[in-house]
Amino acid sequence: MNAAGTIDRPLTHDPKKQAPMKPSTSEPAGSATTDFTTTGANDSRQNRTREMQLIPEALARAHMHDMLRGAEQERRAARVATARRMQRRAERASMRARRALAMAVMQ
Repeated sequence: MNAAGTIDRPLTHDPKKQAPMKPSTSEPAGSATTDFTTTGANDSRQNRTREMQLIPEALARAHMHDMLRGAEQERRAARVATARRMQRRAERASMRARRALAMAVMQ
């Protein structure tokens, strides 16, 4: 199968092996748009670097990192709130025990 590649799915990712960009045939010869040369096409293809193609992945990774950090902070806050609640409960139980002991001693 010798199908030609498309812009989204080129036959090769090597810019030097891709066909050079050609000027549009639908525009008149004296149009204001500049003509693309082979070197200009190769230069524009060089901008599609691996780093640029990995930007969405890096953004997703950063987003997940932020989400995990936020979830961890929420868990920590919930643990602190639970610990404070249990501490207050223990203090109330301690006060009840002291009161009961004092009542027992008084009688």
